[in-house]
Amino acid sequence: MTAHSVDLVTVSIVLYKNDDEVLKTIQCVLDTPMDIRLFLIDNSPTDIFRSRLQNVLHNQRVTYIHNQSNIGFGAAHNIAIRKIIETSKYHLVLNPDVLFEPYVIANLVEYMEKKPEVGLVLPKVVYPSGKIQYVCRLIPSPTDLILKRFIPFKWIKKRMDKYRMIFTGYNREMEVPYFIGCFMFLRVEALKNVGLFDERFFMYPEDIDLTRRMHQQYKTMFYPFVQIIHVHEQGSYKNIKLFYIHITNMIKYFNKWGWFFDKERKEVNRKILSQFN
Repeated sequence: MTAHSVDLVTVSIVLYKNDDEVLKTIQCVLDTPMDIRLFLIDNSPTDIFRSRLQNVLHNQRVTYIHNQSNIGFGAAHNIAIRKIIETSKYHLVLNPDVLFEPYVIANLVEYMEKKPEVGLVLPKVVYPSGKIQYVCRLIPSPTDLILKRFIPFKWIKKRMDKYRMIFTGYNREMEVPYFIGCFMFLRVEALKNVGLFDERFFMYPEDIDLTRRMHQQYKTMFYPFVQIIHVHEQGSYKNIKLFYIHITNMIKYFNKWGWFFDKERKEVNRKILSQFN
């Protein structure tokens, strides 16, 4: 592949001390019947994972990059995006715990080709059990996240159902201002215009931030007619260190966009909800 080659689709996966389950995700990408370039960005302390990847690294479509330190989720994906931003049309930011059928990426390409106004699309997401994941969100306020984290769900169910847009049924194509970032299928030209992941965020709110910036200039769409499986560990609910990282980075997010007085957040959420009236 020459330096001037143009890729229809590129994919990046960020690794960090992963077990061998990630090999299934990698294989899903390689099984796609398209000439996709895959970037594996490894934030692990050592590159010991390289030896476990021997069966895929011989593939010329796969590039493995090991960082000397854990630079964070968005910053690691940015390494791959900067390498393809002049040569790729679509880029998939993919979590290492996602599985999908070979036709999924091609179907999303077809969707994006028909809708040049769309900068980001997310398919339907389910747990391994088949239960739907509520990955579509309104832009969160500090109150939403505080309640979600610390208050028993039964007391805030009505508010959380609205925040997670459950009332939509998740069975229609719809515009959404914030997606959980496990599978972000992005138009690269749009990324050029809105910018890459904000590297101030080590982990967690980078997907809120990028979706929000994308939504300012392009449509950000949920497309439920294609489906993926996401294991979704919710690490910050189980690990005190990840909890601290989550909190500190959400503080950075609200410092950037506004805390309780965020006029744009209110207006965007109002417009999103109006499409269902």
